[in-house]
Amino acid sequence: MAVVSIEEIAERIQSGQTLAGLDLGTKTIGLAVSDRSLLMAHRRTVIRRTKFTADAKALFAAIAADNVGAIVIGLPANMDGSEGPRAQSTRAFARNLEKVTPLPLVLWDERLSTVAAERSLIEMDVSRGKRAEIVDAAAAAFILQGALDRLRSLASGPA
Repeated sequence: MAVVSIEEIAERIQSGQTLAGLDLGTKTIGLAVSDRSLLMAHRRTVIRRTKFTADAKALFAAIAADNVGAIVIGLPANMDGSEGPRAQSTRAFARNLEKVTPLPLVLWDERLSTVAAERSLIEMDVSRGKRAEIVDAAAAAFILQGALDRLRSLASGPA
């Protein structure tokens, strides 16, 4: 399917479906999945990147049991809002992914998500070694939670 806006997701997912969130790194893909009520993001796993086909296969295997209705992909914009090489790489991943899945994709601004995830894990007293293993999945949960919060604010209407 195509890349759509977060506003379109509410119309495209069915009751009981979840959202998946991705934090794309050069070596790993962090994965998080929402609950069925679309209130909370939960970190899942970290997928070691190899080639796109293998990455996509691992991703779809990881979300197969979660009744995912859409995928939110973190877009690493620069602090000034411009897009550099990492954002271009993320857009290329999304273009390739939309060719192999019927699920709608959303690109979501992920500025500082990894920093926030790292700080949260430090506050929870997670060891440095364990943090290195799960920080990308935790960042995916931060990305996804932002999108879920936006969906909830859209559903509640204007303030």
